[in-house]
Formats: sequence, C-alpha cells, structure tokens
Amino acid sequence: MSWQTRIDTALDKRRAAQALRTRRVMEQGAGRWLTHDGERFCNFSSNDYLGLSQHPQVIRAWQQGAERYGVGSGGSGHVSGYTGAHQALEAELADWLGYPRALLFISGFAANQAVIAALAGEDDRLVADKLSHASLLEAAAFSPAQLRRYAHNDVQSLTGLLDKPCAGQQLVITEGVFSMDGDSAPLAEIAAAAQSASAWLLVDDAHGTGVTGPEGRGSCHAAGIRPELLIVTFGKGFGVSGAAVLCSEALADYLVQFARHLIYSTAMPPAQAMAISASLAVIRQADGAARREKLGALIDRFRAGAQALDVSMTASQSAIQPLIVGDNGRALDLAARLRQAGCWVTAIRPPTVPPGTARLRLTLTADHEPQDIDRLLEALHDAGE
Repeated sequence: MSWQTRIDTALDKRRAAQALRTRRVMEQGAGRWLTHDGERFCNFSSNDYLGLSQHPQVIRAWQQGAERYGVGSGGSGHVSGYTGAHQALEAELADWLGYPRALLFISGFAANQAVIAALAGEDDRLVADKLSHASLLEAAAFSPAQLRRYAHNDVQSLTGLLDKPCAGQQLVITEGVFSMDGDSAPLAEIAAAAQSASAWLLVDDAHGTGVTGPEGRGSCHAAGIRPELLIVTFGKGFGVSGAAVLCSEALADYLVQFARHLIYSTAMPPAQAMAISASLAVIRQADGAARREKLGALIDRFRAGAQALDVSMTASQSAIQPLIVGDNGRALDLAARLRQAGCWVTAIRPPTVPPGTARLRLTLTADHEPQDIDRLLEALHDAGE
C-alpha cells in the first residue's frame, strides 16, 4: 500500500464513520461570544472557564512583557530562554500550590509526555484511569513500562492492579477533573491506594486548577492530598496557555536533566509567563472568588434545567457539562441545530471518546449570564423535538 493510498483510506474511513475532524476559522473563539464568518454565537465550547483570556489585567501584563522582553524567548530554557519572568512564575506557583518546585512547559500535552518518558523504565508499571487524557495514555503506551488501565474512577479496580507483583516502581495516573466527562476523580481514595502500594501518584488537574476549591487551588488541594506529581495547565482556568509540573526539589532537578520536552523545546515567551502571573493574581483575589461563585451558580442553573432534556448526562459538577447522545450523526445534527439557534456547541466523537458515546461537550464560563443558560436550554429543548 502506497503512502497516498494509506492516507486516502484512513480519511475515507473517518468520513464514513462521521468522525472526520475539521477546523473553522474564528474571528474570536474565547469568552462569552464566538464570531465565525461574520456571525456571532453564544459560545459554549471554550475552556476559558473564568473568562480571564479577556481580562484587562492579564492582557496588559502580556503587553508589558512583550515591551520588555520581545515576543519570543529565543531558545530553550537550558540555553538562553529562562528569564526572571519564568523564575518568578515558577516560584509563585510553587508557593500557591504548596510544593518545593514548579517547572514550566509549553503545553499540558508536553508536560505529561515529558514526565512519563523521563520516569518510566522497563520494569515499572503505569496504572492509569481508563479515561485519562490522550497525552497521558499515549506517553504511557510508548514508554518501556507496562501500562495497565483501571476502570474509570474505580478504586477497587485500581487496588487490584496495584496489588499484582511488579519488579520496578508503580505510578498511578489520573485526571482531577476529566476533560470529556467533566466528573471528578475520588482523589483522596486514589492517593490512599497509591500510598498503600508504595506507588507514586500523578494528577493532571488541567480542568480543576484555578476553578476548584479555595483560591482556585484545584482538585488535589480540595481533596486534602499532595501527589508526587501535579500537572497544572494555563489554557483553561487561567485563560492563557502552557503548563507546569509541581514536584519535589530532587524530582525537579531530575526532570531538568532528563525531561526531553523541557530540554529541547523553545521556552514559552517571557511575556506569556508574565500574563500567567497576572492571571494567577486575579485567581487569588476577590475577583477570582466572585468568578468561581458565579460559574458555580451557572452550572447549577444548567443542570437543573437539563433534567427535562432527552439526553444522558454525566455526574459532572464542573464547567464541563457533556450531553451524551451516542450516535455520531445525531451529535453532529444537534450541534448544527444549536448553531442555527445562535449557540456554538461542539460535537465530540470517537476516537476522542469511546465508541457509542458521541456527545455535545458544553462548557460554561463565568463570562456567561443566566439568560445565556436559559437560551441554551431552550435551544436544546427545541433541537431535541
């Protein structure tokens, strides 16, 4: 089979399954409103949960950073790309989340891949929640370690796998808030199971950090645990982009030596680090608390109104409110009907989610107003008739 035949066959297969991914050009894609092809929609597909991508304090910090440092970092942090802006942000994150060290990465995907690749050896076992993010599962599958997946949020299933003999070390992997289902992991129980087995715990809290718990410190802080590895990202609650790994002094030193994504990637622009610092300041202030409170009220409003809809909901109490419709075609049709009603919603289909669980992945933000939620519920009701 030629390269071209292989490519054409794969694309044809995706089209036949109504699973072909496409991209659309947006004039504005974050915040309350999304503008596409000159038309404005109420946006229910953004991960900008607190609306901080549009916050004047965050925008100004990026502008000031660009004026001071320029628009790029100029190289890897191991060469010339590590500035005072990066150092200050790492120190702020470590202090805020209660860890000795924080290391910045260009994305959450890169952070997850780097940590697992640097740690996992052929005698080790990686025990991951079945619904963990693709970046975690892919890194685990490509590592020389044994990968085992436990039933979603099932501590008994996890314990059974951890109890099996292992020649090396074990690493438990989970998300804090799951990106596609929006539900939360039972982190206290998972941490206890890991500790009992002398395993380390990695928690990717991309969708909890900034949004969950006191001061937005995230899922782990709310559960009263401190995993050996905490991954936080800045493209969701922070409204920017990038990621950080929170860990011990020794582990940070080890990752500086062996985390290839950290060593060989151009560092995030210093201006971006300054914007993230400004976003963190907002998250920790009264403004951040008010945004979290408002978001919580909007989530409650939506879930109460959605009970009357003919769709399956998850147990999510987060900003991610998926409506599982099952069939790929139906999910696409519902998304199109909602756009006709002025609501921008994305249909998520396999292979992003398991077969038979195509869904509308609705995301609510603190920028929304109660009338936006009511408009969405009315549109969902009309689209389902």
